[in-house]
Amino acid sequence: MEYFLIYWQALTQFSNEIAPYILFGLLFAGILHELIPDSMVTKHLGNDNFISVIKATLFGMPLPLCSCGVIPLATSIKKSGASNGATLSFIISTPITGIDSILVTYGILGWVFTVYRIITSMIMATVAGILTNLSITPETSNGTSSTAGQAGPESCNSGCCTCKGKKDRATDAGDAKPWGFSLSSALHYAFAKLLRDITKPLFWGLVIGALITVATPGHLSETLIKYNWFSYAIAVGIAIPMYVCATASLPIAAGLMLAGVSPGAAFVFLSAGPATNTVTIGIVKKILGSKALGIYLGCITAGSLLFGLGLDWLFGVQGISVQELVHLPARAGWLAVASALLLWAMLLYFLAEPWIARTKPGSCCTKGEK
Repeated sequence: MEYFLIYWQALTQFSNEIAPYILFGLLFAGILHELIPDSMVTKHLGNDNFISVIKATLFGMPLPLCSCGVIPLATSIKKSGASNGATLSFIISTPITGIDSILVTYGILGWVFTVYRIITSMIMATVAGILTNLSITPETSNGTSSTAGQAGPESCNSGCCTCKGKKDRATDAGDAKPWGFSLSSALHYAFAKLLRDITKPLFWGLVIGALITVATPGHLSETLIKYNWFSYAIAVGIAIPMYVCATASLPIAAGLMLAGVSPGAAFVFLSAGPATNTVTIGIVKKILGSKALGIYLGCITAGSLLFGLGLDWLFGVQGISVQELVHLPARAGWLAVASALLLWAMLLYFLAEPWIARTKPGSCCTKGEK
């Protein structure tokens, strides 16, 4: 019972941290879907070339979205015709360097760390996008590549089992609509279409992510100091599956540095943590395929380790004192609880939707089962 309570507390805390960013990402994706025509996305991000990857990287960098908040927006631009490489570079660059985290990075760690973080995130995102375009053709990728937005045959075991859900998917990107903004359409697209698409991997990501949080050593800084040579690998191994947004990861990284951990090891955590988590890993595999997932994790792991070593070298050459550099702000938040409750209510509804549909006489799921 004690272990269950510990896990429940971790799941609650995990949900409180992640929910506001996911809901904001969904809302932002819905608004962009209304304001930006699919043809514009296809024109600028749809080609499998270097320019589309650069555009996706630059487009994603200033957006204030975390690794989970970027999921619905990345799914949306992929459905709108973005290439695999552009989508992956967008997924990597956006959560590391949102405008909010850039400002907080400067406030906590100074301009050297801030500029270094921006440049390295651009390099990792661009390399991953180029490798994806070179390695994966639209025909071999999973998810929503060349048939993005088109309605294909779906089984009654899918997360969108109702006839209405199938109709929504069929008309998601296939029908041209006149330019204009409708708040109701934006909300419907965000919370009735995109969230339904990512419900299962998001649910399991939350559950597994909380489990990893419980299993992570309580005194992380002491662990990294104890295993100095292996501290980089330990940091990236913990950071990749764990959810920690770019802004919230900064006090953690600053605390590690103040505790004696090298700036490079803290950078590894600060870079790999916001860029990945169990939720994003599942979504990347779903919409881009296993090969893209390997490129995604490989570029982030190798890039974080390489640039972490580079930061230690830079700090050593410049003679920068970490203890004098770091300033930790306070943090709080009541809105997180309401966001978590709302998110879980919608997730549980979409998970139960297939069973609800089966119990309705004359539904698309009950037909053909007799």
